[in-house]
Amino acid sequence: MDLPVAPPAFDATTGPGRRRHTDPGADIGAGCGLVFLELILLVGIFWLWYLSVFNLDPARTVTADPLWKYLAAVGGVGVFAVVATVIAARAGAVVTVVTQTIMAVLICVVIVGGAAVQSHQDQRCRDLPTASGCKDGGRDGD
Repeated sequence: MDLPVAPPAFDATTGPGRRRHTDPGADIGAGCGLVFLELILLVGIFWLWYLSVFNLDPARTVTADPLWKYLAAVGGVGVFAVVATVIAARAGAVVTVVTQTIMAVLICVVIVGGAAVQSHQDQRCRDLPTASGCKDGGRDGD
């Protein structure tokens, strides 16, 4: 005897609006690993800027390099964080999305703060070329 078969009941876990999540362990590992990698890159960029000031010759006055090229490198790390956020969101890795969003926001704060400081320094060197920290009579930022 053949009984009629009812259509399946509504199932919210299937179909185009399906919510899928990655393995929590892999998600946490990827999030922590990416944050660690980005922090290493940011410390390396800061270290390179610090080495532009570091000098053991007491008779020589050394001023720091302008921050613009270092801020561009930090911006590259920020772009990496945004791309990682998008990829993690598509994969359903919630922890990685949160950590990469936080890193992207912090990197934006560093870029805005560094640009403000360097812009102030450039303006000071244009107004008073002999001021402390100005190279070549104030022509280093032009």
